[in-house]
Amino acid sequence: MNDSLILAQGIANLNFLRKKEQFELFTRLESIEEFTSLSIKKLEELIVRPLQITTWNPHQVLDDAKNMLDRSFKRSIGAVVYGSSTYPPLLRELTDPPLLLYYRGILPDPEQTLISIVGTRTPSGAGRAQAYRLGYELGAAGIPVVSGLARGIDSMAHRGNLEGRGKTIAVLGNGLDSVYPVSNRGLALKILESGGCLISEYAPGVPPYKWHFPARNRIIAALGRATIVVEAPEHSGSLITAQYALDQGRDVLVGSVCRTSPQGKGGRNLAEQGAVYIDSAQTLFTEWSQEE
Repeated sequence: MNDSLILAQGIANLNFLRKKEQFELFTRLESIEEFTSLSIKKLEELIVRPLQITTWNPHQVLDDAKNMLDRSFKRSIGAVVYGSSTYPPLLRELTDPPLLLYYRGILPDPEQTLISIVGTRTPSGAGRAQAYRLGYELGAAGIPVVSGLARGIDSMAHRGNLEGRGKTIAVLGNGLDSVYPVSNRGLALKILESGGCLISEYAPGVPPYKWHFPARNRIIAALGRATIVVEAPEHSGSLITAQYALDQGRDVLVGSVCRTSPQGKGGRNLAEQGAVYIDSAQTLFTEWSQEE
């Protein structure tokens, strides 16, 4: 366990700091020794605002961080810190990258092309079938699918990718000591057994709060070379993922099932804005060949 990881975990545990402040503090400090020498006054100068704290023991902060990481490792939960060689390079392109990324399983090869697949939790039968088929075709082509392990489209895309022998990746909105939804525990286990992974920016023990999921979606979008919205109604959370993908300069495609599905208005809106309809993985490969 290196000093950089312990320092990052210690800073991440400072709940009186905002996420952005934690990240900026970590990137400003040059060593763990510099952190242990910080006074409250110096910390406030670095954060550029007064802090509502009266006690401060940086050595204890680091001891707690090391113990937390030790407990995580014993539960087969690893962690990578921003700036390390194992941190997924595409996440560095985010304006607000996670300081720490926790994982179970095997992180994807940084050179491996990934595709993100998202959609409604309550899909039609045709939507479920298309998500499964796209996941399968991508897996058969050696391309892992990134999704959120939610019910509906996410689950079907993961399952299809597994059947196609893909090493699918699930991005969770809670700590990796539990699986949400509970009904997908078996699927999560299959992902790990197949050589895929579960990842999260949330530390073990953190519950799946509702507001975690929109933030989680930026990671799903960032990891994929393209994002496919298989089926989505007008106010679907998967449209947040699509917007993140567009903001990051990624391709966004829409499942052809959206053309006629009652659950597809959100997808149709994306198509009206220029997103390409996709009915098979070959559509995606054709799009890529035209870009080269």
